[in-house]
Amino acid sequence: MATPYLPRLIRDRVLESLADTPVACLLGPRQAGKTTLAQRIDPERIYLNLDDSTLLQAARQDPLGFIEGLPERVTLDEVQRAPELLLAIKSVVDRDRRPGRFLLTGSANLMLLPRAQDSLAGRMEVIYLHPLTEQEKRVSASTLLDTLMAGQLTARVVSDAAPLSPVAEVLCQGGYPEPSRRTPRRARQWYRQYLNAIVQRDVRDIAAIQDEDGMQRLVELLAYRTASLLNVSNLSKELGLERGTVAKYLSILERLFLVHQLPAWHRNQAKRLIKSPKLHLVDTGLAAALGRLAPDQWLTEAERFGALLESHVVAQLVAQASWVDPELRFSHYRDKDQVEVDLVIERGQELWGVEVKRAASVQARDAAGLARLADQAGKGFRGGMLVYTGRHCLKLQVPGCYAVPIGMLWGEEPGKSISSEAVFQALTADRG
Repeated sequence: MATPYLPRLIRDRVLESLADTPVACLLGPRQAGKTTLAQRIDPERIYLNLDDSTLLQAARQDPLGFIEGLPERVTLDEVQRAPELLLAIKSVVDRDRRPGRFLLTGSANLMLLPRAQDSLAGRMEVIYLHPLTEQEKRVSASTLLDTLMAGQLTARVVSDAAPLSPVAEVLCQGGYPEPSRRTPRRARQWYRQYLNAIVQRDVRDIAAIQDEDGMQRLVELLAYRTASLLNVSNLSKELGLERGTVAKYLSILERLFLVHQLPAWHRNQAKRLIKSPKLHLVDTGLAAALGRLAPDQWLTEAERFGALLESHVVAQLVAQASWVDPELRFSHYRDKDQVEVDLVIERGQELWGVEVKRAASVQARDAAGLARLADQAGKGFRGGMLVYTGRHCLKLQVPGCYAVPIGMLWGEEPGKSISSEAVFQALTADRG
């Protein structure tokens, strides 16, 4: 049976980059699908994987000779393993700036390396590939972020007999392609082995650490704390590690695309805002596996699933931005009255707010955060949404704001839910 493939919605951006830029760089977590996408972009392009020890040794020993000996169009996979190649690529590109010469992929964020920013500035476009979104799993063309920003949300009430979306199952499944094809028990095992492999191998490519156990314990603690304000001092105390060590480990985890810090939104006139970032695990499947959460705990672990749902919505919208508008800026809002908005989206002077609720019903007070954000943003506020687990799309009292069922984030129409079993069957089917 052939390995199934779900089209990635970022594909057109990669093609556009290769059409007018010498170097395109596809970055994202290991096992998110970068290699598969790169190979399908141009099957005739020469493909080299630096996980191959022989190639890696040659690249490190003589970076310029290695690059100069390559064919005209080449894909270099896992390039973070030999960052020495970046200056060599600059040298070759400066002599021949034809577009599409190099397609690089990396499981660590090369743009946090000063030499990468300096050496390939103006020569390379970076594109971030996230784990599979639920929209991609459902092969839907409907992108909620696009609908929100275009001002096209409308109220829609559906039958109360319409099925609710399988939220708990989706959160625990996550977005990595491989565990999405497995049973829940096997997927949890995959996630734990995945973390072990990254800590024992990929971390060494970008940093020298002595305490792999401490790094792993930090990730597991963060799985319980996803969608919470980041407090490095508290993490340090709980883990028995130096504050500086925890800060260093957090930076490494962010470079490996395992965690994401969402900065606090602020405007100069906003005097009473809390400025701490929020920390999210990038994939809820990994967070659920490490936090030992299963779908049947949806009712008994309501608070933890609420945090997981918030991380999921943030991750889905950030991923959608990669093909809607990669220049969007994301943050969160929280003030000293404990009024908050889970996600603030900015484009120039325009601003939208997104709040997330685990409940299947909506009350007037649920829009308090959006109302406060609208007041703070003033004329720049363009609207927002309250993503919840119910059925109906409802107009809120805040102008331009709607309560939106979670299924719309996944590309579903209100009242039409796709079961988790159907998605699993699609992922494991032979797509030829």
